[in-house]
Amino acid sequence: MKLSRPSYLIAAAALALAMASPALGARRADSAGGATIVIDAGHGGFDRGGIPRQRVSEKEMTLDVALRLRSILEKSGYRVVMTRDRDVFVPLPGRVAVANSYRNAIFVCIHFNSATRAGANGIETYFYSRESLPLASAIHYNVVGGTSSPNRGVRRRGYYVLRKTRIPAVLVECGFLTNPTEARNSHSSGYRQNLAENIARGIRNQSAVASRSDSGQLVAEGTIPLQPFIDQTHVRDPDISRKKRSRKSSKRRSAKSTLVSSKGSEVASSKKRSSQKTED
Repeated sequence: MKLSRPSYLIAAAALALAMASPALGARRADSAGGATIVIDAGHGGFDRGGIPRQRVSEKEMTLDVALRLRSILEKSGYRVVMTRDRDVFVPLPGRVAVANSYRNAIFVCIHFNSATRAGANGIETYFYSRESLPLASAIHYNVVGGTSSPNRGVRRRGYYVLRKTRIPAVLVECGFLTNPTEARNSHSSGYRQNLAENIARGIRNQSAVASRSDSGQLVAEGTIPLQPFIDQTHVRDPDISRKKRSRKSSKRRSAKSTLVSSKGSEVASSKKRSSQKTED
């Protein structure tokens, strides 16, 4: 998942467009206790996602899985809210604002992974707050169990949409679009439907997650084990890191330009003085 940096004006205009979209309105069904699920399809609009020269567009795959997930959850009686239901870009603060406008809801962000190494593959699920771990465990357990992709584990990391949401929030990486096998799978509508069904199964069964993570503990039948996780909270959010690097780089370029300009002026002044002395 690689996120690009939009300009302020484009992001603001896109957010206004997205907020006007009927996708942001909640769609309520009759059962499931009116529970609200906020589904966030990663990227969109001018942001394709992935890495440069990546053949498969991540934004299209995330939206397809998100729409399939919405359909499944609505049939199960959930109230579903989409941050986007078409190919538009929604800035990260806008996505978080949608999630935080609903109480007693959960936030599920759909992404696909990418890497410069074609052999990289597998499923990852991210969370940040401790209250989000049971949801991450349930979704990861079902998605990994329902696909042939390797289990890359549950990871705790401070992605913006996970840090800033005030409700249980997870981000699911549904495989590597830069891996030949997983990219080929992603082109199958049956595979994408399977991903959506397993994510939905995890959402429905989050209450079945055990209260402890203990390899020596016997898990009761019908109970999902609380997944062990890799703590990556020390890893900086790539968006924030990129912005800071960009600002530092701009300052260095500006300082270098000033220094070169100053040196150029000094050389010109020196030549002028030398010329005047020769004439004298």
